[in-house]
Amino acid sequence: MRDLFTNIKIQVNEKIYLKDPETSILGKKIIEESILLMDAIGFDHFTFKKLGEKISSNESSIYRYFENKHKLMLYLSSWYWSWMEYKLFFATNNIEDPFEKLKKAITIVTEKIEDDEATKHINESILNKIIISEFTKTLQTKEVDEENKEGFFLIYKSVINRIVNLIIEVDPDYPFAKSLASNIIEGALHQHFLRDHLTTITNCNENISPTDFYINLITTVLKNK
Repeated sequence: MRDLFTNIKIQVNEKIYLKDPETSILGKKIIEESILLMDAIGFDHFTFKKLGEKISSNESSIYRYFENKHKLMLYLSSWYWSWMEYKLFFATNNIEDPFEKLKKAITIVTEKIEDDEATKHINESILNKIIISEFTKTLQTKEVDEENKEGFFLIYKSVINRIVNLIIEVDPDYPFAKSLASNIIEGALHQHFLRDHLTTITNCNENISPTDFYINLITTVLKNK
């Protein structure tokens, strides 16, 4: 799979950025270091001025790529979900049994993420930590409806709909496939967050993962056909 990812360009809605960061050394540096800095200090304290100091470049050079830090966060989250969709496709493409395919897909979207060496300038493991902590900030804004019209969340919705289709393959009569799929995707992020920070309100711990929980959930809820 690593060789396949090496030859794949992750697609991000071009309206999110002013200049594609994948087209230059500076752009890739902005993405690489923004992930590390955002993980270190959090989105709220992250600024282009601090990022500029980190990459030894003028703050204005970052603004040539992104209008603001919200758009940068949208880029990072879009890249993450696009990468996740590729992982889902390759991991489930050759599985014939619908329930096994669904379990594999749920494992992919809920498990702890390891860095993919095929993408040198993006540490997916650290990016996953940012998505867990900060992803809701890309959705829960006053601009969400307009940004949705612009297609900023298409790839996120595509990942959810891929899970929806797998649920329907397992049980076409289950009436809440969309709600279950979106709960699995976003709920897994929340369970990871609780496991790391608010341990008394989740059963997930060092021995029980969010993957374990969601595999148990679908096994209980869906008909294993």
